[in-house]
Amino acid sequence: MTDDAATLLAAYDAQLRGVAEVQGAASWDRSGPLWRATFSHGGFVSYESLEGVTDLDALIADTVDYFATNPAMAEFEWKTRGHDRPADLGERLEAHGLVPEEVETVMVGQARLLAVDVDLPDGVTVRRVDLLPERDAWVTEASAVAAEIFGDGPSGEEMLERLDRMEGFEQFWVAEAEGHVICSGRLAMVEGTDFAGIWGGSTLPEWRGKGIYRALTAARARAALEAGVRYINSDCTPMSRPILERSGLVAVTTTTPYVWHR
Repeated sequence: MTDDAATLLAAYDAQLRGVAEVQGAASWDRSGPLWRATFSHGGFVSYESLEGVTDLDALIADTVDYFATNPAMAEFEWKTRGHDRPADLGERLEAHGLVPEEVETVMVGQARLLAVDVDLPDGVTVRRVDLLPERDAWVTEASAVAAEIFGDGPSGEEMLERLDRMEGFEQFWVAEAEGHVICSGRLAMVEGTDFAGIWGGSTLPEWRGKGIYRALTAARARAALEAGVRYINSDCTPMSRPILERSGLVAVTTTTPYVWHR
């Protein structure tokens, strides 16, 4: 039996917003309903709900000032969802200098739906690398490949620092061919919840359409099940959404990052 979209969205809102989203941060503070976190790559704002905020514009202005007064902070992200209220939240954020980035689809579903057998091309191997002696080399190479594909992203050093802070709650997986990374992604278990997130999945162009992302996703889903996880969530681009939908995950909302740059 699978869960419907309303049930999945309710679980997502209850378990994955607020403190769950700042897991792994170097530091964080509270301001009203907001969790304002500092990561190695920048700042991040999360919340469960903005209901009851009497002066939202003042809260946004205070948050911009909070990050702007930190000279080490080059940017921060305010993560919105399509079902957030008020409906004009995006307009208010833009009025305070935040810029919307690409809209992604939030997919949620039972981990068991993704844990399937996938045939790989000859010579391609999928494996977890964060426990290997050569972890640093694999993560550094994978981070460079992902940054090349996406145009930006955390460096290998930043990713290694994050893995250390997560103390085993985050796993790093790669698909490799001839000793080189062709696709990579993380599995992030969220402590105290039924969820794990699958992040990344960037695949080199010449290796796309061969089932590699799906195989990497299946391997992470099996690892999640072994850890007692029930649900998988992912913020999807138009490229990855169809793969997850065919596996049974459900689109429950959208997410738009609003980013402030110094």
